[in-house]
Amino acid sequence: MSAGDFLAMGGYGFYVWGSYIVAVVAIAIEVVAVRAHLNAARRMPGNEELR
Repeated sequence: MSAGDFLAMGGYGFYVWGSYIVAVVAIAIEVVAVRAHLNAARRMPGNEELR
């Protein structure tokens, strides 16, 4: 089995690797969004315990 065969996944490589890419992008967006919300909460008055 070559690396090309592995990446092709028996003809389903586009769907398999596409799914991985979509999942990684979604997780990255979620991490960025959570950090932005946490930073916004930290800037609000009365949230000293978040700092």
